[in-house]
Amino acid sequence: MGNMNNDAIIEVKGIQKQFPGVKALKDVSFDIKRNTVHCVIGENGAGKSTFIKILTGALQRTAGQILFNGEIFEPKTIRDAMDKGISVLYQELNVVDDLTVEENLTLGKERTKFGFVKKSENLDKVKAILAGLDPSIRLNMPVCDLSVAQKQVIEIAKAISTDCQILVMDEPTAALSEEEVRRLFLVVKKLKEEGLTIIFISHKLTEIFEIGDNITVFRDGEMIETKPVEDVMSSCGESVNDSCVELVRMMLGKVVVEEYIPSKTDKSINLLEVRKLNNAKLKNVDFNLFKGEILGFYGLMGAGKTEVARALYGIDEYEGEIFIHGKKADYNKVGGAIDAGLAMVPEERRVDGIFGLLPIRANIPMMRIKSVLTRGIIDRHKENKLADNYIGKMSLASRDREQKVAFLSGGNQQKVVISKCLNRESDIILMDEPTRGVDVGAKKEIHDIIRDLANQGKGIVVFSSELPEIIQLCDRIVLMHDGEAREIIVNSSELDSDYIMKVVAGGEV
Repeated sequence: MGNMNNDAIIEVKGIQKQFPGVKALKDVSFDIKRNTVHCVIGENGAGKSTFIKILTGALQRTAGQILFNGEIFEPKTIRDAMDKGISVLYQELNVVDDLTVEENLTLGKERTKFGFVKKSENLDKVKAILAGLDPSIRLNMPVCDLSVAQKQVIEIAKAISTDCQILVMDEPTAALSEEEVRRLFLVVKKLKEEGLTIIFISHKLTEIFEIGDNITVFRDGEMIETKPVEDVMSSCGESVNDSCVELVRMMLGKVVVEEYIPSKTDKSINLLEVRKLNNAKLKNVDFNLFKGEILGFYGLMGAGKTEVARALYGIDEYEGEIFIHGKKADYNKVGGAIDAGLAMVPEERRVDGIFGLLPIRANIPMMRIKSVLTRGIIDRHKENKLADNYIGKMSLASRDREQKVAFLSGGNQQKVVISKCLNRESDIILMDEPTRGVDVGAKKEIHDIIRDLANQGKGIVVFSSELPEIIQLCDRIVLMHDGEAREIIVNSSELDSDYIMKVVAGGEV
């Protein structure tokens, strides 16, 4: 067998995953070396979660094979994968706050003999592991008194006590403070010393250079690159900053941008001004929006762009000041934001945006029901007229106004959501990932609708994780990193996408 340490514990060969209409993984092949921390990165929808689900038995693959310790590995369920030696530490922790640490460790492990709870032989092992990982956690402590990081350590102890050889950590630091991250990394190093292999998924790129041995980058369902972390570092002159920018380049690929068409912005009229927006995620975000402008927010996952949208729309609490048409807006609920003149096209249109079982006709007036009332009663004639008007204006491909929205394509559902916002007659429209999950043709149509709205004098704020979309559409771009608006740049034909990547990766500017 040769030297075991250099061996691959996992060999992935030509894995494919097909969902109806979408190829989530295309021919993915790479090795994971025994006893290493193997990092997996990629933007939203790049395929990394699909891959992890296949590896851990949560999804079945369409084609290809995985070898685990040289043998074909086909887990049918998560339990099956655990029994074979792969455990997962999920972001949502499975600890029960009302119980003590010890009770959490024995949960689900009670084996009865003559009806008594028999302490499992395994418990001593878990306790020993726990003591080794974090001696400050005592068995009689109530779990509700522990920090998130300590709860994670309990989960890790439970996971590795089942003779696991591979521990998958899915964004384990997302909810941790810096001090907790440091402690977690000590735990990870300890696990590695004890012979475990760790698959570490993170969108915080600097962490990879602290903790990782090898790295795999996913993009659009493909494995773009698998290489040692030190190779990335050495090719970037040992600078963590430049290495992060290099990873962003791999994750995003070549940014191909179609022509940017400037809007007819009226810079003398400020529709929206935001000063020192702060909350758990955001740090002193300042920006303004002119009449007829398309303003873009761009950043990597976790940078805070969605949080800005949520705060503006009254979903999340914030500190700071928001001025609409020069008047200080004081609202903390969605209703208040709507009354103040904002409308939002949400990212999750199926959940937040449409009533799928109702026809198009009934969806459009939802945000301003007054527009179809006559003496307080819904006027079918007004409703029909309104629906036909928007179906025409949006070139909405549907059978007729009676078609249930659930049966429209993604792009046409999005047009219904936009129509609903326009009927509200808001001057400021927030659009969170306006073209996520729609086909290329619909994307172009939605972009044209957005430009048209700006040219009618509305202010549009686009929050998007697609750099080409932002560069193609927006007149100015707010670059976010770690909750901060690092810079606001003006779009032009001279725009440098490499510079943008550098800023959003947290590089020195």
